[in-house]
Amino acid sequence: MLFNFSRFPIAKQHSLIVVCIALLAILAHFLTANSQDYLVYQRELISQGQLWRLLSGHFLHTNGYHLLLNLAALTMLWALHGHFYNLKNYTSIFIGTALFCSLALYQFNPNLIQYVGLSGVLHGIFVWGAILDISHKEKTGYLLFIGVCLKIAYEQLYGASAEVMSLINADVAVDAHLWGAVGGLLFSLIYLSYSKKKPVTQQK
Repeated sequence: MLFNFSRFPIAKQHSLIVVCIALLAILAHFLTANSQDYLVYQRELISQGQLWRLLSGHFLHTNGYHLLLNLAALTMLWALHGHFYNLKNYTSIFIGTALFCSLALYQFNPNLIQYVGLSGVLHGIFVWGAILDISHKEKTGYLLFIGVCLKIAYEQLYGASAEVMSLINADVAVDAHLWGAVGGLLFSLIYLSYSKKKPVTQQK
């Protein structure tokens, strides 16, 4: 089963950071257009030294539908893997994946001038959760990991659905999904390696 209600992630350490990210995205959506222009991932302005855009752009969305889709995905991932979350590891995976995704887009996708949205980061968090499932001997982790890989492969070959593009009133940056997933995979390997090396303290 995907959900184990006995460990449903309602505790503060599992949910607080997710709520904070959701609130930041909602707040960013209601900023004035001028304020949003100061935060969006914009390639030319990043090249001029406005590096905060590598992170802040992920909190902005093209319209309300785009925001709601990403908030729904954020919530789904919390329900699915929130029992793994704490303030330290979730903050690390979120910021690490966001920066990796933005830097990869900047380096390898020069034609992408502007980007907004949480979806790239969410793909990385999805991968991280699936890898942790696998490391905990949960068979659903393999299904989730294969599923997200197939989704990304399909998008790379055929692009995103026209319905989604119409809904969010913008092209879907499928390469952001790819780089977000790669960032999540790299972070997962580092995280698991660190966890194995961390000494276990005995409690008396």
